[in-house]
Amino acid sequence: MSLTPLSFETHSEDEMRRRAQDFYLQIRRRHTVRDFSDRPVPREIIADCLRAAGTAPNGANLQPWHFAVIGDPAVKRRLREAAEAEEREFYGGRAPDEWLDALAPFGTGPDKPFLETAPWIIAIFACHNYTDAAGEKHPTYYPKESTGIACGFLIAALHHAGLATLTHTPSPMNFLNEICGRPPQDKPFLVLVVGYPGEAAQVPALAKQKKSLDEISTWL
Repeated sequence: MSLTPLSFETHSEDEMRRRAQDFYLQIRRRHTVRDFSDRPVPREIIADCLRAAGTAPNGANLQPWHFAVIGDPAVKRRLREAAEAEEREFYGGRAPDEWLDALAPFGTGPDKPFLETAPWIIAIFACHNYTDAAGEKHPTYYPKESTGIACGFLIAALHHAGLATLTHTPSPMNFLNEICGRPPQDKPFLVLVVGYPGEAAQVPALAKQKKSLDEISTWL
């Protein structure tokens, strides 16, 4: 086993407290938006945020994820049409009433104009196997968990850069493989809409209600 020295920066406890609080105060301002501006976002900003996502911990360091970054208007149009077809099925009878009731305060529906308006759409895939240099296939480990962690890194990085995001999960999402040219072993995980919020963007009041620390944690 080959090892390399760890590069790790330590801080005083006071500095750690300041950094922890500063990060919390910044990330708590992150909110999902559904009204996006068509203002362009430089490609290199998205690229650096993807590099940050690629540092996420993952099973056996196989990095079982793929990010298909869509900026072409024609491709975004295809994605919107396919997504809205699934969403019409969802809102038109596939979803149980309890689920629709939970979504009602957020004003969601089958129409997804943000899929064309926002400058970037990132289709994220969890890769369930990979092919080695000899052409043999092997399984990856914890692809869903690993990809989920990478998505968290990516959303935080985009927010830190000054961009808004929307996590979109039409179900099923198999159409993404064809649109993005991905093999069947890459399973669609999430569609991430990225850009600047529209001038009239609003956040549902319910979205600002977060559970307290006591509700989300247990200290043993």
